[in-house]
Amino acid sequence: MSSTRVTNPWVFIRTVRPQARLNLVCFPYAGGGAQIFNSWQAAFSDVQICAVQYPGRGSRVKETPFTDCQLLVEAFIPHLLPLLNKPFAFLGHSMGAIIAYEVARRLQQEHGLQLERLFVSGRRAPQTVVQEPPTYNLPDPEFMEELRRLNGTPQAVLDHPELMQLMLGIIRADFTLTQTYKYTPGPKLNCPISVFGGLEDVDVTREQLDGWCELTNNRCSVQMFEGDHFFIQTNDKPVLRTVSEQLIRRI
Repeated sequence: MSSTRVTNPWVFIRTVRPQARLNLVCFPYAGGGAQIFNSWQAAFSDVQICAVQYPGRGSRVKETPFTDCQLLVEAFIPHLLPLLNKPFAFLGHSMGAIIAYEVARRLQQEHGLQLERLFVSGRRAPQTVVQEPPTYNLPDPEFMEELRRLNGTPQAVLDHPELMQLMLGIIRADFTLTQTYKYTPGPKLNCPISVFGGLEDVDVTREQLDGWCELTNNRCSVQMFEGDHFFIQTNDKPVLRTVSEQLIRRI
C-alpha cells in the first residue's frame, strides 16, 4: 500500500492498493470533487477507491466544467478504461448517480464491459418525469438560498464571498447538467443495482428511488438511511458498511 496519486486527470486515487481485487469508481455530487471520498478507503481492504475528479475543481480548477452529461461521459470514458483491467463497480451520489449510470450504459453497449454492481444514491430514477422549475439560472441571491436549503454547501463557504464567487460557476454548471439531462430509453443494465436514499431527503422520494429497479435485468434493492440529501456524508458509516458487505459477496 502506498499514498500517491495515479497520473490521470479524471481519477484520484489517494491510497494505492495493488492487492485490491475490485475498483470502486466513485462519482461526486454537484459542486463536489474527488476529496469527498478521501476517508472512504479506510473502510475497505480488498477494494480500491477511485474518486472521479470533474473538470473545474481540485487540480483541474482552471478547466471549464461540463454542462452536458453525455459530453462529460464521452470525454471521461477513455480515461476510465485503463482502470477496468480488474472487476469494477460504480457508486454515484445525486448528480454522480446519473453520470455513473450513463457511463455504465455506454461501457455495456459500446465496449461489452459490465459492472459488478452499480450503487446509486440520493437521486430519483432517470426515467422519472418531475415537473420542477429549473434553479441553475436563478440570480445569485436566489441561487445561494437554494444552496442553503439543500444543505450540501459548507456554511463557511456560503459565508465567504470570494470563495463562493469561485464556486458559483462550478455549481451552476453542475446544476445545468442535472436539470437539463434527458433520459433516452435503451437496453437495461445486466448488473445488480443498489439504491440508497435519505429518510429526511425532501427532494427524492422512496417511490422515485424504486424506479431504478426498472433499469436492470439483474437484482435491485432499495435501502433508506437516516439523514437528508447528503446522508452519505453525515451518516457515512452504515452506508460504507452496506457497500462493503454487498461488494464482498461479489469478490
